[in-house]
Amino acid sequence: MAFKFEELKVWQISLNLSNEIDVIAKNFPRIELFSLSNQIKKAADSVNLNIAEGCMGQSKAEFKRFLTYSVRSGLEVVSCLFMASSRNYITELEFKRLYSEYEQLCKMISKLKTSL
Repeated sequence: MAFKFEELKVWQISLNLSNEIDVIAKNFPRIELFSLSNQIKKAADSVNLNIAEGCMGQSKAEFKRFLTYSVRSGLEVVSCLFMASSRNYITELEFKRLYSEYEQLCKMISKLKTSL
């Protein structure tokens, strides 16, 4: 692996979740194309991108700052999941599974931040 972030479990999980969100968001109604669909995809991608960007930074303090951004983006995804669920764009089962996975991911990112 050429880059340090590729070895991080949180980065690998966030990449997989980002891909899952992309697939789900494609099934949202067309009217949501430039709003909720776009927002949830950007937030999911941001979790992953902030881990990668911060990992390659100059200091632990900088990495911690990017991990904070990553958790915030994860919370944004969860909020978007609530909206998608309330609008019946996703099933209750999809909501519960993704909610749980993002909850675990945010906890893992927070633990990584604390360990630095």
